[in-house]
Amino acid sequence: MTTPEEVIQAAMDRGLTLACAESLTGGALCTALVSVPGSSEVVLGGIVTYTVGVKEDVLGVDPAIIEAHGVVSRETAIAMAKRVREMFGAEVGAATTGAAGPEPHGGKPAGTVCVASVGPNGEVAWERHHDGPRGAVQRAAVADALEAYAHAVGEIG
Repeated sequence: MTTPEEVIQAAMDRGLTLACAESLTGGALCTALVSVPGSSEVVLGGIVTYTVGVKEDVLGVDPAIIEAHGVVSRETAIAMAKRVREMFGAEVGAATTGAAGPEPHGGKPAGTVCVASVGPNGEVAWERHHDGPRGAVQRAAVADALEAYAHAVGEIG
């Protein structure tokens, strides 16, 4: 499991800056990153885009992507990561979207998590399912996003 400390250190070692766009994690990803001493050297910021309207109007995700693939999708997560990277001028952007529960969201069952990262090493995105209550799903989504950051910044460890 990738830790926030590993992500921050890898970004520092490579001179990369980070930004994040969050939905179901509600700021927990950025909180995990900035809890690391020295993170201000690489974390430029984050944005919580909890509703479809904010994803489109504030973050600038193309409504056609959400219409075609759904708000809880790998494609939407990639679009979010790309846009936050552009907005903040960061080398690496990562994003979370999903259905934390207990109800389904965006046509996906509770526990569905989509994460993505975009950076110098390309882009990665996946959809996973996590069992458990809302908080457990959100914590799992943060762990998934840290893993996505690891792909974007390069080998960690």
